[in-house]
Amino acid sequence: MSRSLSYYLVLGMLKIKGIKKQFSENPINYRQIREKDVYRPTNGLLRKFNTTTFKIDESSITVIRKTSRPERLLLYVHGGAFVAGPGQHHWDFLETLTNAANVCSWLCNYPKAPEHRINLISENLDEVYSFALSHYAAENIVLMGDSVGGTLIIALVQRLIKNQQPLPSKLILLSPVLDASFSNPAIAAIEPLDPMLSVAGAKSAKQLCAIAGDLRDPRISPLYGSCKGFPETHLFAGELDITYPDQQVFAERLQEANVNFSLVIGKGMPHIWPLLPVMKEAKQARNQLIALLNANSG
Repeated sequence: MSRSLSYYLVLGMLKIKGIKKQFSENPINYRQIREKDVYRPTNGLLRKFNTTTFKIDESSITVIRKTSRPERLLLYVHGGAFVAGPGQHHWDFLETLTNAANVCSWLCNYPKAPEHRINLISENLDEVYSFALSHYAAENIVLMGDSVGGTLIIALVQRLIKNQQPLPSKLILLSPVLDASFSNPAIAAIEPLDPMLSVAGAKSAKQLCAIAGDLRDPRISPLYGSCKGFPETHLFAGELDITYPDQQVFAERLQEANVNFSLVIGKGMPHIWPLLPVMKEAKQARNQLIALLNANSG
């Protein structure tokens, strides 16, 4: 399958930026990765939309909406290996979605490891979702996350089901990390081809977030939890991504649990490809996401 010229340009850019090199270090240099964090957008987004920021426990929520208040909420949980983020690419991505979809977006900047572990991060997500329910009906809430943001919202839904709490209308998962132990043997064949991630650094980052080194805790590895009772779920998975084999397993689990789900496979695509700039294939994925957000929106 042929790739666009922009695809090769982006892969070259990733190599120049040394993303994979950073994720090959063990222990991971999380302080260096954090140098690219952007807590307030620098792309004019704040002038283009109505934005406010507020705190829930130790999480910071930035509200991004058009002039009118949409009745549907996109609660977005960013990636960053549990140790960093959000980055500029998250703000750019949300700008595109909020501009084209009939939603109000909340970007959730949750507390990070190693200063905080998965128990506190999970408790923060529970509080954020509970607060969202006080402002929006559950059927009008969409949860979306990339990478470990996807991890966190899957684990959140598992807890909601266990505690018999109202579920969001749908989940949209962009390259979620499903098993922090990276023990799937199929990963070995993909790792040399992955232009962004290596097991050593990614696993090291998860260790910083785990409690007592438990990488199979469902809060950090939701593949070890249940999919039974999940709401409508849409999974975007790139073939050149070390997290892809576990996403295939997760898709099988969703099917076995009779969940209404879709699997979008990015042929030859890297981790979180829908968020990458310039790339034609990323734009196509973003158009699919906008269609999902606008579906049944009234």
